[in-house]
Amino acid sequence: MINKRYVIGIDFGSDSARALLLDSANGTKLAEASSLYPRWGKKKYCNEELAQYRQHPQDYIDALESVLGSLVTQVDSSVTKKVVGISVGTTGSTVCPVDRKGVALALIPEFAEDPDAMFHLWKDHTAVAEAKEITSAFSTGDVDYTKFQGEYSAEWFWAKILHTTRKNSKVKNSAYNWVEQCDWIAGVLADKLNPKEMVYCACAAGHKALWNSSFGGLPERRLLFTIDPYLGQIYDMHSRQPKNAGSIIGQISGHYANLFGLNEKAIVATGSLDAHAGAVGVGIGENTLVKVMGTSTVDMFIVKDKDIDGINIQGCCGTAENSIIPGYLGCEAGQSAFGDIYVWYRKILMWGLNDVIIPEEIICREKLEIIKNYLSSTIICELEKHIKYDSTQSLIALDWFNGRRYPKLNERVTGAIMGLSLATKAPDIYCAIARATVFGSKRIFDSFINAGIRIDKIICVGGVATKSDYLMQMLSDVLNLPIMVSGERQGCALGACIYAAVGAGVYSTIQEAQKQFCEPYSAKFFPKENMHAKYMLEYDKYLSLGEYVEYHVSE
Repeated sequence: MINKRYVIGIDFGSDSARALLLDSANGTKLAEASSLYPRWGKKKYCNEELAQYRQHPQDYIDALESVLGSLVTQVDSSVTKKVVGISVGTTGSTVCPVDRKGVALALIPEFAEDPDAMFHLWKDHTAVAEAKEITSAFSTGDVDYTKFQGEYSAEWFWAKILHTTRKNSKVKNSAYNWVEQCDWIAGVLADKLNPKEMVYCACAAGHKALWNSSFGGLPERRLLFTIDPYLGQIYDMHSRQPKNAGSIIGQISGHYANLFGLNEKAIVATGSLDAHAGAVGVGIGENTLVKVMGTSTVDMFIVKDKDIDGINIQGCCGTAENSIIPGYLGCEAGQSAFGDIYVWYRKILMWGLNDVIIPEEIICREKLEIIKNYLSSTIICELEKHIKYDSTQSLIALDWFNGRRYPKLNERVTGAIMGLSLATKAPDIYCAIARATVFGSKRIFDSFINAGIRIDKIICVGGVATKSDYLMQMLSDVLNLPIMVSGERQGCALGACIYAAVGAGVYSTIQEAQKQFCEPYSAKFFPKENMHAKYMLEYDKYLSLGEYVEYHVSE
């Protein structure tokens, strides 16, 4: 083990943190760990009716220390002392106000229970009105700052800041800066939280704050100041050039090195948004579409500037320089809800068991919990067993349960189900919403193809992709293309390991590291004969319903 070097990658997802410790020479897994966010698990600081989803920074710190502690207990100290790099991927845009020292406001006692002082999770849609205001300001001046991203989203950096500081003066007056989760956690690891020195990653800066070299950086300070003077202050904190994934931030803090027995010279490398890390972890390259399929979806590809020169892809995806893989334009689209919709339907079906108080003389509490747990873990699989691939479906649904991200952003549109009757059964409804989620994927895919993007290979990764053969087969049938599914359950953490290996100098480029870390793929699902044509009849109905709901119901 004299020449052995190891890396750690941590994925901070919507519900938990997952971590890997790998041999940097070949990607061999030595340890893995996960940790749920305890406060988030209780849905503290969230209000679904307001589309408010907030996470406490202490959840991230607790999860970080939990997974690091678990990793080091699974290996010998000789391994931990040879960890040369660490990096992270996180949800984005997940932003938080910090003080002059970079401390997240919710970690200060007076803000400990204030949701506005916490991280605003990606799916928080409280800033819809502010996003529209920003879109108007960004798109109607001398420079169109929306030309690479399309309409500005309520999920993104400037909108969340504007909304929160307008409604909460106490937070506004105490917030010296606002930061993305990926940058803040990396700062925690490297003890580099000073707002004037914090490193910003290119992925978040480009996709969420609209950094682009053709603009000279961020949208003009004068324009941001005109929207609200406070945004001018935040501009001053973020005007530095962002760093590409795999760049060096610094060495791991003495606190964490000592706490977990890690190499005190281990490099903390710039990370990225979690989906981008996942794309790297499963081997994204040119002409490859990677679909990260979890609570939502993110569809990603990379292109050279010259390959989309003159092509308008504003309506199909967001584009940022050096995003996903440095040297390329990273392009992303996705659905605001995917797995979340199945979770919603499971909750509907489980309502009687979870929310009705059943007397113990009918069934004891222990048995009731066993039944609840069994149904919760099996009910979706059971629904899928009652659906035939070639079945006709009278129900048509829309997947806009959390608005629509792409193509053509609209966070005000809602989900819908058409065709219900007294004969409708639970599997019928599941079939309809499953098709809706896949049809939403097709609409995005078609927008890529119609824009002239070449896609030769599709790789799916994430919980939905690995758990549901039914959905993956449907996706293959609907797109009429083979689908490869990554068996790597921790693709995002694996991508973060690749960043760590590059930052530590084990590899010179991400592509070089991918050759050692990423497994080769062959198609697992192939289109079934005649199924594409059948699904297209339903797809046309999906598009028609979508048009009606968008223009006659949602607005």
